Amino acid sequence: MTAIRGAAAITGAASGIGRALAIELAGRGCDLALADRDEAGLKSLAAEIGGERKVSVHRVDVGEASDIAQFATDAIAAHPVLSIVVNNAGVALLGTFEEIDQAQMKWLFDINFWGVVHGTRAFLPHLKTQAEAHIVNLSSIFGIIAPPGQSAYAAAKFAVRGFSESVRHELAVAGSPVKLSVVHPGGVATAIARSSRTGVGVTDNARRSQMIERFETAAKTTPKDAALRIIRGIERNEPRILIGNDARFMDLLQRFRPGTYWAPLQRRLEKMAKGN
Repeated sequence: MTAIRGAAAITGAASGIGRALAIELAGRGCDLALADRDEAGLKSLAAEIGGERKVSVHRVDVGEASDIAQFATDAIAAHPVLSIVVNNAGVALLGTFEEIDQAQMKWLFDINFWGVVHGTRAFLPHLKTQAEAHIVNLSSIFGIIAPPGQSAYAAAKFAVRGFSESVRHELAVAGSPVKLSVVHPGGVATAIARSSRTGVGVTDNARRSQMIERFETAAKTTPKDAALRIIRGIERNEPRILIGNDARFMDLLQRFRPGTYWAPLQRRLEKMAKGN
């Protein structure tokens, strides 16, 4: 069991799962180092948490390795007992592989994959000095299945999964006090779809609207419930944290049909879209 105590660093903290996680961890006695590009959102969150916990806010672009390195330095200086790091920040990109260009794919990878790698690297030396510590890396259910139209996002989230599993095994072999969990949320009611970018080759605006509508219809899990599930996973040292019945279903489906899961899953999604 990992105790929720000390301080936690969270990227992408101004909204969605990151914001909910900050609030729940604060309620359990954690001080917080909160990072995001949205400074106004961070200040609003800090005000909501109030003065009972020590909260530091840091403007960070996780797509920039130097920003993450500085965040780690500043967060550890502000919170010497920091023992939980949540690499949560992420973005989305709509379009098939042929509709997105290489620059857009790099933009997404710099945030969704390299942001996780740089965050893990920047904080790990400090975490190893603690009696117990925990790294939480956000993948996605699209790090387990790969739908059409999500080639960049799925590739990055699969990479987060592989990176996290290998590092977790390395830490275990070394007898490290640092545990590592990788999180695979299904549909969580956040703004990620509405704030997504569109591939340069996508000329049909109706597709974007349809994608947002489908996501918001299917996203049944609240950010608070996602945060509570992550906290339970930290406490139990769970290596893989699935969030939502949809994620659990899709995980099972790909286990039974690893190469052919998409056809039955597409039929199920079409029925859901029709309200059946």
